[in-house]
Amino acid sequence: MASTERAPAPRVLLGVTGGIAAYKSPELVRRLIERGCEVQVVMSRGAREFVGPLTFQAVSGRRVRDDLWDSAAEAAMGHIELARWADVVVVAPATANFLGTLAAGLGADLLSTLCLATTAPIVLAPAMNQAMWANPAVQANRALLEARGVRFLGPATGDQACGETGPGRMLEPSEIAAALLEQTGRLRVQPLKGLKVVITAGPTREPIDPVRYITNRSSGKMGFAVAVAAREAGAEVVLVSGPVSLPTPAAVRRIDVETAEQMYARVHDEIAGAQIFIGCAAVADYRPRDAAEQKIKRSAAEMELALVRSPDTLASIAALPRPPFTVGFAAETHDVAAHARDKLERKRIDMIAANQVGPDCGFDRETNALTVYWPGGGELALGEGGKGQLARRLVDIVAERYSAARTIAKPTSRAV
Repeated sequence: MASTERAPAPRVLLGVTGGIAAYKSPELVRRLIERGCEVQVVMSRGAREFVGPLTFQAVSGRRVRDDLWDSAAEAAMGHIELARWADVVVVAPATANFLGTLAAGLGADLLSTLCLATTAPIVLAPAMNQAMWANPAVQANRALLEARGVRFLGPATGDQACGETGPGRMLEPSEIAAALLEQTGRLRVQPLKGLKVVITAGPTREPIDPVRYITNRSSGKMGFAVAVAAREAGAEVVLVSGPVSLPTPAAVRRIDVETAEQMYARVHDEIAGAQIFIGCAAVADYRPRDAAEQKIKRSAAEMELALVRSPDTLASIAALPRPPFTVGFAAETHDVAAHARDKLERKRIDMIAANQVGPDCGFDRETNALTVYWPGGGELALGEGGKGQLARRLVDIVAERYSAARTIAKPTSRAV
């Protein structure tokens, strides 16, 4: 007999900061409640200049919280209570000031303090002038927050209150609610929940001598974005990273390595119990046969450097007796599809994500463009977008293909 018990209502803590788009936030409360959510509104001081607390109280049915120094609430450590209560923290609108505050790790008010204290996912819906959104400082804060696991919804492009046009508009309340929730009112499922995912990221460095090395042009940003997306999808994530200057994503276990041999060894150490392996690192295909113990001095007009093949981590994982679902990456300068499919078949992997790279694309950018291929002629273009956005699309496809592979692999039960 089917259970008649209803799942508990998702608990959404909605932060509202001081931007003109705050006038849309009461509508977001309505949209969330009609999907079955409990909504607690927390306002910044600036938000009160645009919308009164009574408006939010009327639509949410809950007293608005807006003061870290509320003696009645804080007698019971109210900001910690709120941080623990939330299933998800959504800040809409999220101003440039709030992005900077959160990126700096400051507990400047009730909202920023509970964002530091919560273990729930944090989702930001930015809203600001298009020039502010494009400012390098704002983009650096966005990239830092994404690397820490904060999810961004928007901004949208269009007319702005200041009379300008461009990216910076807050998404419409219905779009934000749809991005957070399924139609049933549940928070979106975590398709990798309970799975262990091992991911590699960044370059490797193969020493020539103590001060020189061979490496690849990789910032590690795509691999770190994939780690964030896999963690959002519920996975236990182990990130094996080459040398990069990126913060460790929240709730991700990071292992730092330097060379291709070290990456090979650490991945094989961690692969036991993993259901999925995603090889996003730009591993050096060749390494110097002999690394000098002392710095090589410039003397002769020419110098020959003997190279040998580096160990192939991706192919070795796919060749295990019981391999995990194995995903590779291919960064190509030309004939992207042909080279990606060749690598897919040659290394006998389950899926590959490919992109074109060169002086004007792929490297040292916040955006990317990916196309995914799998055996049997499968192909899906994920388009161009921010690396965090593309990583989420990729992880969704990985989850779908993994689930399909498991279904095919299961033996068919027959009555006897």
